[in-house]
Amino acid sequence: MVRVGVIGIGIMGSEHATYLHNKEISGAELTAVADVDPNRLDWAEAQLGDGVQRYDSGEKLIQSNDVDAVIIAVPHFLHPSMVRSALAAGLHVLCEKPLAVYTKSARDLAGKAEEQGLVFALMYNQRTSPLYQKVRQLITAGELGDIKRTSWTVTHWYRPQSYYDLSSWRATWSGEGGGVLINQSPHQLDLWQWTIDMMPTRVRAFMAFGKYHHIEVEDDVTAYVEYANGATGTFITSTGEAPGSNRLEIAGDRGKVVVEDGQLKFWRLVTPERTFNATYRGGHGAPEVWKVEVPIRGRESGHRGITQNWVDAITDGTPLIAPGEEGLLGLELSNAMHLSSWLDDWVSLPIDEIRFETLLRQRMAGSRGPSWGV
Repeated sequence: MVRVGVIGIGIMGSEHATYLHNKEISGAELTAVADVDPNRLDWAEAQLGDGVQRYDSGEKLIQSNDVDAVIIAVPHFLHPSMVRSALAAGLHVLCEKPLAVYTKSARDLAGKAEEQGLVFALMYNQRTSPLYQKVRQLITAGELGDIKRTSWTVTHWYRPQSYYDLSSWRATWSGEGGGVLINQSPHQLDLWQWTIDMMPTRVRAFMAFGKYHHIEVEDDVTAYVEYANGATGTFITSTGEAPGSNRLEIAGDRGKVVVEDGQLKFWRLVTPERTFNATYRGGHGAPEVWKVEVPIRGRESGHRGITQNWVDAITDGTPLIAPGEEGLLGLELSNAMHLSSWLDDWVSLPIDEIRFETLLRQRMAGSRGPSWGV
């Protein structure tokens, strides 16, 4: 039985603590929680009972000997240091998204976990979606051929001003480290590169800071990317559009996939486009297209699915759905977009991590949000 502690029992941490306490994860037992807010510890006492130890800091829980593994659900800036501390204490770690605010602060974490022989995973719960798993399967199996274009418009994040006014840390550089890219869109940035198994080589992004709200950070983003094989892509996101959209489109040499409204549509070319282009002699014409029904089986298991997979990896060596080091990929896309916008120029990947941190800290220094001591 894996003894699990949850560090940070706010909105997400309390959900993790609750399903663990309710024994919804096989092979795991909730034995401790930690939070700096006394009100949250009162909640834990009332809801979780005396059998779950309570600590007023994550470090105390880590050093308590009450746990074998921890789920980390603290503010974004604190993720790397808390993960590092837990790994140093010999604990397995499952970290909430994002892995960090900037890649430089988390670059060493996967290596530390490997050195210790520990299981380090990230809460990319949307990777458990059968829909996106099927998209990845189609692409990695070559059903779309060479990727030509990717396009994701995800603007269904509408937030009114009152949402941002709930807490002093929201939508500030020092409190959150960014806006829609670091708060709402990390799952899509992860799935964007995960489904096609490919990262871009360079990024050009345009974003507006406080365009629709009285906030410091970005609430409107349009990014253009280029890939090593010549493919291009766009990523558009905002918290200021209503009604919003959530549409992923991936075009390849052998067809096209569209994911929208919880459905997968797949158009398959009988003859690959590049072959048709080189051999067709009829003037106007196009490859024959089949609309293929692709079976989607299973249900998205979400947070519980990722947690169960993490526990299974600890006990049985089951391969991780979302290894911790892969949290750097979507985060680098986010960092590259910010850097491109700040510099008003193209940014190549891998990014200049020192330059990014320097420019971020300049914005943090003038921020009205709280400082997390980083």
